[in-house]
Amino acid sequence: MKKRKLVRNTRKWHRYLGLLLGVQFFLWTIGGLYFSWTNIDEIRGDNLKKEKTPITIPKGIIAPYSQLYNHIPNHTPVLDVRLKKVLDTLYYEVTYTQGHQKQYLLFNAITGKKAKKMSENKAALIAKEKLSIASEITNIERITTTNKHHEYRGRPLPAYAIRFDKPANTTIYVSEPRFQVETFRNNQWRIFDFLWMLHTMDYQERNNMNNWVLRIFSIFGLFTIMSGFLLYILTSKTLNKKK
Repeated sequence: MKKRKLVRNTRKWHRYLGLLLGVQFFLWTIGGLYFSWTNIDEIRGDNLKKEKTPITIPKGIIAPYSQLYNHIPNHTPVLDVRLKKVLDTLYYEVTYTQGHQKQYLLFNAITGKKAKKMSENKAALIAKEKLSIASEITNIERITTTNKHHEYRGRPLPAYAIRFDKPANTTIYVSEPRFQVETFRNNQWRIFDFLWMLHTMDYQERNNMNNWVLRIFSIFGLFTIMSGFLLYILTSKTLNKKK
């Protein structure tokens, strides 16, 4: 292939690949700027969360394993057993699997009785207790299903979405099976989540860094860079003079 034709073809591929990748490179840059100029603690809502306090073990607390078979079937695979305090009550939380699905069980650490279904009022109290500043509740919604784009995706259901007014200006999600706050969501997090989706090019679950769209664009990016190097070598007056 003659040099002139090689230069022309290389310049054409470089131009087309640059046009194709330019938009995505721009989005990567915008996302990188947002990630580097924002406070991750504020995005996660950590600045609004009360610090955890140690649990005081009272007299009369029961051994958790003495009550397991009263609440779950024999030979059920148990993943975790932990002691937790919900408002003023101590519970044992048992995490187990049933039909390849993760399940949760709470029973009173003093009486051994299974916890009753969490009410909307109790969910609101749990959310308020976790919040470090005083804010009014503007709305409470019980969620039973989510899709891959929902901000509460991948967490235990059902759950209560409890929205707080300013100055908190955030939504606290309280898990019904676990009697606990699962996550804080605010506008900063929503922007972060959208830009992270564009950054990873995983438009479903956001966290798959091995998706084929990202792989293909990475390869195209490599070709674009290499074609630029080739153009410089072919058209450089300095290098051609030396030859």
